[in-house]
Amino acid sequence: MKTMAGADMEEGVIRIANGKIAEIGTRDEIAVHPASHEQVLEIREGIIMPGIIEAHCHMGITEEKKAMEGDDCNETVNPVTPWLRAVDAINTMDAAFDDAVRAGITSAMVGPGSSNVVGGQFAFLKTRGRRIDDLVVKAPAAMKVAFGENPKVNYSGQGKSPSTRMAIAGMLRKELYEAREYIRQKEKAKTNGEAFQEDFSKECWEPVFRREIPLKAHVHRVDDIFTAIRIAREFGLNVTLDHCSEGHLIAEELAAEGFPAIVGPDLASRSKIEVQNMAFKTVGILNKAGVMTAVTTDHPVSLIQSLPLCAGMAVKAGLELEEGYRSITIYPARICGVDDRVGSLEVGKDADIAIFNGNPMEVFTETLYTIIDGQIVYDSTTVQQ
Repeated sequence: MKTMAGADMEEGVIRIANGKIAEIGTRDEIAVHPASHEQVLEIREGIIMPGIIEAHCHMGITEEKKAMEGDDCNETVNPVTPWLRAVDAINTMDAAFDDAVRAGITSAMVGPGSSNVVGGQFAFLKTRGRRIDDLVVKAPAAMKVAFGENPKVNYSGQGKSPSTRMAIAGMLRKELYEAREYIRQKEKAKTNGEAFQEDFSKECWEPVFRREIPLKAHVHRVDDIFTAIRIAREFGLNVTLDHCSEGHLIAEELAAEGFPAIVGPDLASRSKIEVQNMAFKTVGILNKAGVMTAVTTDHPVSLIQSLPLCAGMAVKAGLELEEGYRSITIYPARICGVDDRVGSLEVGKDADIAIFNGNPMEVFTETLYTIIDGQIVYDSTTVQQ
């Protein structure tokens, strides 16, 4: 058993109660009573580990098998839309949710795409259920911002800003400046007992400026990575460096900055100029430099069920094996700000567990069981392939 919270256990026992991990330890420490009222799931061979976590994707908001009708990822008529909420557009009936569960992926960070300078609010979700409200672990969980080619291409084609990287940075600074001033005026009015007219389009920035959630920055190129960091520093905000395709070229500098990276989708093609240096080696180089690094599929750019295989490709390219496990469990949990709930097998955390017949980062490995909130949501012995 891989707990991601200390040493592995050769023969471990997990007791679940009310959707949480109630006990965890060795067989000598925790008695198992098959004849009791408890349901006992005994795994003789394989790997038991925390449910796998996708740190950045668009499942359910860019639906598979559908065109414009199922694409709600980008509001491509206004470059600054911080008030948009992913939870209002995610379709839990998208096939990707079932694919995730079958792959042992129990939770994911889902949100808007990267066509806008500010795209809106991400949500961190469980991967099984019909009603989105019941799946939410944290919402809002991040504020999406984007640098580089995507905003440029989208809006220069419409004959309006941004058409340069200067404009992207300038528009983001302007929005952050106005949001900060709005929050300052609101706090001043509250202190003085004065009336204050709230602005819906600015209220969404409060958790960002309270550093409760980060800017989730779409960055591929070195210059875009540093611009995202520069702006985050200017305004005293947290930021995650999503994609970070050229991060391996500046690994030491990024380690000194202290912000985490969510790397991928390295399984996809180099379809744009800004991803020309994309490679699976990036994860390992950043990790060894001291950057907390998670792996992403950026679904549907590459399919969500390939997430553990992407981690395996990163291991093949130099990432240490144990760090490969962490890159799809405890590291994304910490980066997404939900490690109090998921990412490791510890008492008090959600009983989100994935069970495989081998290393999930290897292509022939099969998922045996997926457990979310203590419920078996995938059982390979009862499902037709």
